[in-house]
Amino acid sequence: MSSAKSAIPTPLADLKIQYTKIFINNEWHNSVSGKKFPVINPATEEIICEVEEGDKADVEKAVKAARQAFQIGSPWRTLDASERGRLLYKLADLIERDRLLLATMEAINAGKLFSNTYMMDIEMSIRGLRYFAGWADKIQGRTIPVDGDFFTYTRREPIGVCGQIIPVSCSPVRLRKKT
Repeated sequence: MSSAKSAIPTPLADLKIQYTKIFINNEWHNSVSGKKFPVINPATEEIICEVEEGDKADVEKAVKAARQAFQIGSPWRTLDASERGRLLYKLADLIERDRLLLATMEAINAGKLFSNTYMMDIEMSIRGLRYFAGWADKIQGRTIPVDGDFFTYTRREPIGVCGQIIPVSCSPVRLRKKT
């Protein structure tokens, strides 16, 4: 289990960015437009790497994949709730395993203090995933008393899909025009 009281390690000195594509439907993809943009370290103004530039077409591609995952009879839809929870726990464990790498990347990308990223940002991600993993098999519906010979109930389940494109660091260094 993750512990916020552990010692803060030193950030990785030889960070190598491996994944710069868009992750959709458990696969890495180039952007539909083929565009890329540089990710800039706001502290040094150096280019960290170039990543695929997601736009509306990429969100639509992701939404289509997510909608298919929610179709009646799909593998995700028929997955037992306890197995969904296990997968969320596994993701939290993987983030904890790679915490040093993720904290180093986020500190460089956002221009944040490594200690804050390591102890707060990554820690809260791990805790959040574990919290919701614990709920995966505990959400259920209720029967509702109604007049007549009827059986009425609610069933709580995830429906709908949303897409978002998360911007990289918006520090003043990134926004200022070079002269």
